[in-house]
Amino acid sequence: MKARAAMMMHEGATEWTVTDVEIDQPQGRELLVRNVASGLCHSDEHFLTGDMPHGGYPWIAGHEGAGIVEAVGPEVREFAPGDHVVYSFVAVCGQCPSCAEGHSNLCDNGAMVMGGRMMDGTSRIHVQNADGDSVDALIMAGLGTFATHSVVHEWSAVKVLPDLPLDKLVLLGCGATTGWGSAVYAAEISPGDNVAVIGVGGLGSAAVQGAKLAGAERIFAIDPVEMKREMAQKFGATHTATDVASAFELIQQETWGRMCNKVICTMGVGEGDLMASIMAITSKRGRVVVTNIHPWTEPSNNIPLIDLTLSEKQVVGSLFGSANPRADIPRLAELYRKGQLDLDSMITRTYSLDQINEGYQDMRDGKNIRGVIIH
Repeated sequence: MKARAAMMMHEGATEWTVTDVEIDQPQGRELLVRNVASGLCHSDEHFLTGDMPHGGYPWIAGHEGAGIVEAVGPEVREFAPGDHVVYSFVAVCGQCPSCAEGHSNLCDNGAMVMGGRMMDGTSRIHVQNADGDSVDALIMAGLGTFATHSVVHEWSAVKVLPDLPLDKLVLLGCGATTGWGSAVYAAEISPGDNVAVIGVGGLGSAAVQGAKLAGAERIFAIDPVEMKREMAQKFGATHTATDVASAFELIQQETWGRMCNKVICTMGVGEGDLMASIMAITSKRGRVVVTNIHPWTEPSNNIPLIDLTLSEKQVVGSLFGSANPRADIPRLAELYRKGQLDLDSMITRTYSLDQINEGYQDMRDGKNIRGVIIH
């Protein structure tokens, strides 16, 4: 069948090319899904800028998505046409050691789905190259949601109730779950904690909401963009600052020098050179959660390791908010239904697929908490 997709067509591409593609029918345990919405996450931008590597060209990005199942492969048992699904950008098998131990965000078998092709080593999406030949297109995270349709492994889909809007639940496929889980699961925020969230875009605004729900006493939202700082207060932040350096004095004053029990890093791009100042706003026995991506070529950072010993500070990483997608995506959907998770306000603007480059420019310019493509 015919579809449309935004992709990187060749090495050195600096923007997304929207073009026609041909999509095969699903095989085995695969689903053909009509995408309803796709979030413009900064992670996709990392591949365009080279902060993260990928497997070749042409390449369809997009990993934060939601849609409606249109067809299923012959081995699918848990899904049927008409099901509403939110994608999990980490495929979850439910059976490997990581899944069995409750860490399905690190699924061992799911890594096989994320390599750009289907599990049999082939592709279901094809595009014409510059010579007019049909070539296989690779897809990000086994999803490629920057397309009107996707063929995905059933491990990558989570059913949600059909009465909830997919154009809002789309954020649960990455940003909202990642940010919320970074606060609730990775940081393990407790009632009365002082919390700093560095970067309050799509991930950070959800982290602020998670911190509030977990009972944090003070939530310091740190971001250079005034609009994001103002929105962070709507989501539950009690204090704001423009950068980590200026936040130090504020946090020191407001916490009587005890600093923040939990610090969550959700910047657009992590900077190793900032880690010393981030550790400085962290309390004794405090925990720093690194959720944002650092460039894969970053040579070093300046974490003062003496802090780990003398003050028992911790630095931990978090993928997908250390959440378990099959449990937490429906859980957060219910929090949204009950008004305890504000997804609507996180979506600043929507775009058509043809406006994807405009959407990413708005992200770079600090105009959006989260932009969303409506297919």
